[in-house]
Amino acid sequence: MTATVALSAQLAVNPLDARSLLAAFGVLGVGAVMFAETGLLIGFFLPGDSLLFTAGLLSTGSGEHGIKLSLGPLLMAAALGALGGAQCGYLIGRRAGGALLARSPSTRLRDGAARAEALLARYGHAKAVVLARFVPVVRTVLNPLAGALGVPAGVYTLWQVVGGLVWSVGLTLAGYALGSSIPNVDRYLLPLVAVIVLVSLLPLAAELYRGRRQSGTKEARG
Repeated sequence: MTATVALSAQLAVNPLDARSLLAAFGVLGVGAVMFAETGLLIGFFLPGDSLLFTAGLLSTGSGEHGIKLSLGPLLMAAALGALGGAQCGYLIGRRAGGALLARSPSTRLRDGAARAEALLARYGHAKAVVLARFVPVVRTVLNPLAGALGVPAGVYTLWQVVGGLVWSVGLTLAGYALGSSIPNVDRYLLPLVAVIVLVSLLPLAAELYRGRRQSGTKEARG
């Protein structure tokens, strides 16, 4: 009977809702979503940022909302999923080339690919791979795009590991720190998730601002 109820809960899961995913699949679900969002093009719609932050926040409690998470396994699952998914996406891009993205019927995915290519062209391989981690959809498509464009495997692997750890571990620990310091903070989960997603975009916004400022300075000198 218990197994039947658990199966029914998993089948009824809402893949766009972080709390629903955590309630149905727990820590394993975090790793799977990280892998799918960063490694498989079909995972571009998954809630990566909000899932990491929510999981970290809920790991501070003792089973609120029926969700029991342990911080150590959670961090490991998040990191392994994010790193393994990105490397898988890169290898797919090396084998399939740009045709994989070009044939996609999703306008959102194609737009993300254009933004990812612009990011690579503007900031170079290392910086673009790290910054892409903080931009939804772009972090999905940049990995196969990097493979298709021939970004050297060693350079790509080094910087995707750096960016992946900062993103996955950083957001999870941010949720954990907030949940540990403020009692019953999970009551305000939705606005908190919106804020953390905006905050996660700050590195890219700062880099874009600096790039435009440098461009303006060069034009003024010219």
